[in-house]
Amino acid sequence: MFKKTAVATALTACALVPMAQAQADDYVVDTEGQHAFIQFKVNHLGYSYIIGQFEEFSGQFSYDPENIESSSVEFDVQVSSLNTNHAERDKHFLSEDFLEADKYQTATFTSTGFEPNGDDEGILTGDLTLKGETREIEMPVTLVGEGEDPWGGYRAGFEGSTMLTMGDFGIDMSDFPEVMHELELHVTFEGVRQ
Repeated sequence: MFKKTAVATALTACALVPMAQAQADDYVVDTEGQHAFIQFKVNHLGYSYIIGQFEEFSGQFSYDPENIESSSVEFDVQVSSLNTNHAERDKHFLSEDFLEADKYQTATFTSTGFEPNGDDEGILTGDLTLKGETREIEMPVTLVGEGEDPWGGYRAGFEGSTMLTMGDFGIDMSDFPEVMHELELHVTFEGVRQ
């Protein structure tokens, strides 16, 4: 009896291991279809806002709704693709005064953890590298939706935003009012399951 029970227990445990270790599905961010955006908003002297985006980037993420804590995200952003709809301002932002895009051509984000805090919501933690400086940031994110698309694929989409202090990334804002020292980073991304 003991032997049968031990064997049954061992077989059950072996059967459960693959389920427990099941990996999240991998997705590639759909930039070709313009279904992903990396945007920012900066106060302008306390009177208005400058709104812009980075137009060239790539990303991927892993997502399992049954084990959402295992989710992960990676992005690579071409800094020179910054666009605020004002060529001279963009040139200034990319210069040595701000982003030094000639020297620091790529910004990256690699997640280090995800903590759910409600239905389809949670806090994404990760390392953001910008202008050669790496800082850990937290970004509240929300699942926009997931499901089959009309072309036989499966998609999932998320959005999130956070505030960044530009001085943390070596961007000197001391000549500007304090309201300009932070920017709001907003990311929306839809991925295609591989």
